[in-house]
Amino acid sequence: MKRTTIYDCSVVELPRIYDPGGNITPIHGQHNIPFNISRVFYLYDIPGGESRGAHAHKSCHQFIIAASGSFEVFLDDGENKRTVLLNRPYYGLHVPPGIWAAQQSFSSGSICLVLASENYDEADYIRDYEEFLKIRDF
Repeated sequence: MKRTTIYDCSVVELPRIYDPGGNITPIHGQHNIPFNISRVFYLYDIPGGESRGAHAHKSCHQFIIAASGSFEVFLDDGENKRTVLLNRPYYGLHVPPGIWAAQQSFSSGSICLVLASENYDEADYIRDYEEFLKIRDF
């Protein structure tokens, strides 16, 4: 299996349909994002400045969108680190498996929308950073 790096994480501009009554951004799995969507969840009521996430996945892809407000996504592949600012609802960040990711520096009222390639499975999560470093080449 190819070793995933932070450079495999990509910011994707999503389509925008403009309307005087409010804009819409449609998202289709395997079209706008590189996987089929199996699960959707969102984080909200996060106190300003808080952090969330801080884990990696063995097989799940995630596509992270700042549906409202802004936050940063810290990415780590065990060797390289990178931080991506998300602050527009028509941009999303694809995070493939094998990347340690944490959302941080939430603005007040932010909504973090996550589209995932897999249903929830606790066995897919790596929540301990030292364990992540040991099994980095899964």
